[in-house]
Amino acid sequence: MKFFLISDNVDSLVGMRLIGIEGVVVKEKKEFLRALEDALEDESIAIILVTTKLVELAPRVISELKLTQPRQLIVEIPDRHGGAEIGEAIDRYVSEAIGVKL
Repeated sequence: MKFFLISDNVDSLVGMRLIGIEGVVVKEKKEFLRALEDALEDESIAIILVTTKLVELAPRVISELKLTQPRQLIVEIPDRHGGAEIGEAIDRYVSEAIGVKL
């Protein structure tokens, strides 16, 4: 079981790589949907992290997948475009996910 990040920016990807989470950076809806499809096909991935800006590109697709995907969990995470408490939110997500307080 592993995490995978689909991000709209390099900063989020670098931060996640520091804790061992691999991922990709995409900018357009078509790229995002292809990356999401690839992640859903990979049986070793259990949790797919998606930045808020990308979720906003295809909200219906994400909502549908969250309701119907039996094997993988899709989690929206804030990124550098989010509010001022972005660091705290990412710390909380990572701490909950790996069980280590950062």
